[in-house]
Amino acid sequence: MYDHGSRFSGPLFAAFCVREPQPDGPHIGFTVPRALGKAVARNRIKRRVREAVRGRLDRLNPHWSIVINPRRKALDAPLTEIEREVERLFSRCNGS
Repeated sequence: MYDHGSRFSGPLFAAFCVREPQPDGPHIGFTVPRALGKAVARNRIKRRVREAVRGRLDRLNPHWSIVINPRRKALDAPLTEIEREVERLFSRCNGS
């Protein structure tokens, strides 16, 4: 995925996207490095980004597999800002 797909960078997360030939998705994964804090902080970041993705998943083409790697800023960012960033990611994927 990291070698063959495309990369999206934003202020709240980096995302790695690959288009699958057989649509059985979309698939979304999350990786949060230990450098972002202890388990409580990492899980909170994942919950916030997952909630932003959940509301927009039906807008994503089923051919995509995406891994989202949140940045520390996602911990304190308003949910509307995270949702806006997810929307930008999905529109970029659907446009390619």
